[in-house]
Amino acid sequence: MSPEVSPFPGFNQLRRIESSTLFQGVVISIIVLSALTIGAKTYDLPPLVEQSLSLMDAAITLFFLVEILFRFAASPVKRRFLLDGWNLFDTLVVIGSLIPLDNSEAVLLGRLLRVFRVLRLVSVVPELRFLINSLLKAIPRMGYIALLMFIIFYIYAAMGSMFFASVDNELWGDVAISMLTLFRVATFEDWTDVMYATMEQYPLSWIYYLTFIFLTAFVFLNMMIGAILEVMSEEQNARQAQQAHDERDEINRQLREVQSQLAELLSHAKTKQHGPPQQGE
Repeated sequence: MSPEVSPFPGFNQLRRIESSTLFQGVVISIIVLSALTIGAKTYDLPPLVEQSLSLMDAAITLFFLVEILFRFAASPVKRRFLLDGWNLFDTLVVIGSLIPLDNSEAVLLGRLLRVFRVLRLVSVVPELRFLINSLLKAIPRMGYIALLMFIIFYIYAAMGSMFFASVDNELWGDVAISMLTLFRVATFEDWTDVMYATMEQYPLSWIYYLTFIFLTAFVFLNMMIGAILEVMSEEQNARQAQQAHDERDEINRQLREVQSQLAELLSHAKTKQHGPPQQGE
């Protein structure tokens, strides 16, 4: 027997249910309901409504526990279930949600884990998983871009501190404050007020701001987007290649089944043609 096939009866039915659109839709609906329940608890509500929300929270926790056990049972290889990062995350969140909120020592942890249940929406929806996986794989490339951005920030901050400290010491007093000011400029938060203040003493200081904005808001931002898009394209190609590989494996499996059935039919036909062996032969 292949290790990919579960021995207990009804396993294929479990797999069909677990991968069905209806099952996924129910899980997504419960996750959204859990998010609404968490948000509703942040308001001042009547005692009856709070009790109802507590009962609903307990029911949602029970549903998630049953759902994760169901998915584990429907997994063809149990060891691989927890080796998957998303399955491990779901399991930890569900187990953490079992922490009773009436325990004063663990109440904060229990509430935080209940908030993290909303993130399960990412693990359930394949498109969101694809985006998050692509973003995580793009972080190393984005790190080098961020390092280059820090160098540019530091150079411009040092220049701003040397030239503009006499204009406004609160904005350009030292390198650290200057970097915060440049971050304000890069995010376009009233940056023209900062520029006009320095232009009164240094009329050509607009060159300083425009070159900085060009580098940070246009060049580096597009480099970040390009790195993410490149990784997403690689992930998309890899996923398509994996799907094609799975389809070939499925076609080969079906061909082997057809060949096996044909061999059985030929053997059965030969047996009928020659008949059973006579006694004495």
